[in-house]
Amino acid sequence: MPSSDFYNNKKILVTGGTGLIGQPLVEELIKKGAFVTVVSLDDKSRSNKNVKFIKSDLRYFENCLDVCKNKEIVFHLAGVKGSPEMTAKQPASFFFPTISFSFNMMEAARRMGVEQYLLTSSIGVYAPSKIFYEDDVWNSFPSPHDRFAGWAKRMCELQAESYSIEYKWDKVSIVRPANVYGPFDNFDPKNAMVIPSLILRALSGENPLKVWGDGSAIRDFIYSRDVALGMMKVVERGFNKPINIGSGKGITIKEIVEIIIQNTNQNKTIEWDTSKPSGDSIRIMDTSTQKKLKILNETSIEEGIKETIEWFKKNQHMISNRYNSFTEFKSLYHF
Repeated sequence: MPSSDFYNNKKILVTGGTGLIGQPLVEELIKKGAFVTVVSLDDKSRSNKNVKFIKSDLRYFENCLDVCKNKEIVFHLAGVKGSPEMTAKQPASFFFPTISFSFNMMEAARRMGVEQYLLTSSIGVYAPSKIFYEDDVWNSFPSPHDRFAGWAKRMCELQAESYSIEYKWDKVSIVRPANVYGPFDNFDPKNAMVIPSLILRALSGENPLKVWGDGSAIRDFIYSRDVALGMMKVVERGFNKPINIGSGKGITIKEIVEIIIQNTNQNKTIEWDTSKPSGDSIRIMDTSTQKKLKILNETSIEEGIKETIEWFKKNQHMISNRYNSFTEFKSLYHF
């Protein structure tokens, strides 16, 4: 856990503070006595009541300069999250916002004299491999299944490296989370990731429950609060090299489906659609660096999914009050 006084009275900005990782991060920062500002395109009703909320589009550089004023620490979590299908069909909806958010925010934070900055990268930066090691990223290309999102995040990491070389601004921490799940996830039926999608459809009565692939794909899942706590520790220690944050353990999609069915008390038939892609066969984070920093994966997959299901049952109305870049982005700019 981060120390009791590091964040006390710090002026902190969290972009994407209404989202999956942002919500528990903001909650933990408040517990530590920080003065937190959240910027997001989500509806204000999703924001923690004990923060200053700013609704602002970070694709515009001037907005980024405004929100970075007088901030000591910036956690940059704003981004785009969606299913593999959406990645394939609407790659520009990942690529452009991801790069523009991150490029604008890092430059604005540097100009405004922000003391420490955290960039949220992604497991998508890695090439297909059984185990993902931090130092292997630049030896190959991102997986074809993560081509656009993966390259976008790589460019953001390069931005941090370029600033360290030219400006000697080496206060950027880079976190590469594994497959994150938990409360406040994207449960939109049209573009949700595997765990929230299955929870939604299981609770809605879908039977048989249709799942892409054959269930053999192995993934590294980590609970959102564990990622948030890990991010806080990385910043507190001033760690400025890319670091994986994951469970370091693999679990099959078949096992995920079984845990969800068990915790939704559903008696369902599972229909595996092998005509649909299931992505790379295995994706697991090496967590050696994470362990050295004593960043713990404290929440088991069973406990995490159970808590996520219970949260969703009480908060289904939040599906509709989050910003959806796959639809609203196009309508906002009249494409």
